[in-house]
Amino acid sequence: MPAFDFFVVGCGGGANETNLSGYLLKAHESSWAEGIIAVEAGSGFGALKRILHEKPQLFASVAGEPAPDAARVYSYVRTYLITHAHLDHVQSLVLLAGSAGGPRKSIRGSQQCLEDLQTIFKPSRIWPNLASWDPDDSDHLYLYHSLPEDDVVYTPLHGTLSVRMLPLSHGAAYASAAFFVRHGPSARELLFLGDVEPDALAVHPRTAAVWRAAAPKIPHVLDTLFVECSWPAGRADDKLYGHLTPAHLLVELENLAAAVVRCRPESGLGESAAPLGVGSKPGASASSSRKRASSIASPERKRQKRTPGAADLRGVLMGVTVYIMHCKEDMEGRYTRPMHEVITEQVRQLMDEKGLGATILAAEQGALIRT
Repeated sequence: MPAFDFFVVGCGGGANETNLSGYLLKAHESSWAEGIIAVEAGSGFGALKRILHEKPQLFASVAGEPAPDAARVYSYVRTYLITHAHLDHVQSLVLLAGSAGGPRKSIRGSQQCLEDLQTIFKPSRIWPNLASWDPDDSDHLYLYHSLPEDDVVYTPLHGTLSVRMLPLSHGAAYASAAFFVRHGPSARELLFLGDVEPDALAVHPRTAAVWRAAAPKIPHVLDTLFVECSWPAGRADDKLYGHLTPAHLLVELENLAAAVVRCRPESGLGESAAPLGVGSKPGASASSSRKRASSIASPERKRQKRTPGAADLRGVLMGVTVYIMHCKEDMEGRYTRPMHEVITEQVRQLMDEKGLGATILAAEQGALIRT
């Protein structure tokens, strides 16, 4: 039986403002009216209104009864989970401030994320100040509620769902976050990663810590990942701007598979082994990766002792589904198909060649994912 219902309001990475990162999440056994967690808020009310025009019964709780419209659905939101405060992740949250019905809504994220978001509201010049830190303020104001970073504690969200947040690097001075969302009754989890740069290029590699946290849970507790891949194959490293390409995502998923192997008692590798590809670019040899890793003083890179070989990783991610999201629009007209199809196919081909075993799917706007 599924643990989660996960609806894709928007899944793009820009510049199409009608399809930006925005998702609605609930426990599978609950109705939408009992409360929704919004994960990101780039696209929101307008995108959902357009989707429901084509599929009006998507959020119907009982067959034959009138289904809620977009305004009613967003009145069901109880909290927003925001990975970082870039506009393609918060645009609809800002525009809906003070307008959505229902109980007071909280905004959850890192302290830095909430402070960044506050710069939009607090001066009351970009947008009216419709959020506060005070739990006793009026219900029409968002309530900022920061989450602990890199903590093993799960923070209650709504109903039976709770979250653990770990930080991610997003290039330059930007930070993002990964959310482990837990379903209490089943103890199952899903993992949602915000915008993320490759650990191989990061000044502060942080994704490996997310993989280490995920590895012991795969696949029986954690079998669904939502991961960005903004650019198609061939994008130069100096033009990534804190995002992934298919080749870099492959390296990251190899890192995850290696972490899974290290969790298995029969592997004999132990926790001290470093991620594959840390300090190296996709396609670099294992020996060159080791040489580069040993010359860089990052805490992550100091961990390297022994890594599983490629043969050790075949089939390790069997039973895991990876949803590709945050694909950027083709602004130069190079492709004849939607970019999420192009990029997902490129990732799938690389994964098939490596034989890691994971199923690679595209997050599609308007899709209801049950997992």
